[in-house]
Amino acid sequence: MVHLRPYKPTDATACFRVFRAAVQIGAAQHYTQEQRDAWAPDTEMPDNWPQSFENQLSWVATRWGRVNGFMTMGYDGHVDLAFVSPDYMGRGIGLALYRKLEAAARNRNLTFMTTEASLTAKPLFERQGWQVEARQSVIRNGVILPNYRMYLILN
Repeated sequence: MVHLRPYKPTDATACFRVFRAAVQIGAAQHYTQEQRDAWAPDTEMPDNWPQSFENQLSWVATRWGRVNGFMTMGYDGHVDLAFVSPDYMGRGIGLALYRKLEAAARNRNLTFMTTEASLTAKPLFERQGWQVEARQSVIRNGVILPNYRMYLILN
């Protein structure tokens, strides 16, 4: 059973590990090794990593006390970080986390949500009714990474 809860500052290191594994292993079918290394280099957790969570609505998924997924959303409805451990991909964790954020957006009376979805995350958002605004290329550490600018109109 997976438990969803708000992010705590003590989750930062575990979330960073999930991020690295999700990019390096989970995104392997959509991105080259060069792209994955640029996106999630083999480095220590950046000092500003915890701030990515503390300045947003942030939820984590845990099982047996271990973080295995997380998702963050700015107060403006922009879904920023969305990662699930490769061991738990395809088991509904991303969807459960997403539903928490969509509910929060609706509770805040937001009229739309946005994201920049990776090739890996795009299908999850599309299944929830999100629309592609544009395919784009972002540069991480000098390497081009394709993703999709997407939005959802909240009724």
